[in-house]
Amino acid sequence: MSPRFISNVALAIAGAIVVVASQTFTSSITGWLTFGVSLGALALLALVQLDRDRGRMQRLLDAGIGGLALWSAVASVVYTGTTLTWLSFGEGLGFVGLALVGLVAHELKTERVVHAFESIPAEAHDGDRAEEFQAAA
Repeated sequence: MSPRFISNVALAIAGAIVVVASQTFTSSITGWLTFGVSLGALALLALVQLDRDRGRMQRLLDAGIGGLALWSAVASVVYTGTTLTWLSFGEGLGFVGLALVGLVAHELKTERVVHAFESIPAEAHDGDRAEEFQAAA
């Protein structure tokens, strides 16, 4: 599996957990959970930057995710009560949204490669032509 796919799925799951927690638990629990998810997202981003095949689109998304994670970490410590609950809800939706965009971009890139392989002419796969070339050599 692609590290790009795995990191986006992990981020989507973590964001979904924050969304559910913001509507289920008290604001203090939600704040600490959001803080932990934010630090986890930053650690994940630092780790996946070792992969040089992430592409420009994914690196732009990584920058957005990093900015959102930094904001979430600060906001979860600074704000309290209802403000923290709704900020955490929005930040969780932001994580899920950015992860879904990353997954769609990954799928489109993979699909483009598959279609490129399908467009190779049938003659290139013909066994008789391969024997012809070997006989000529």
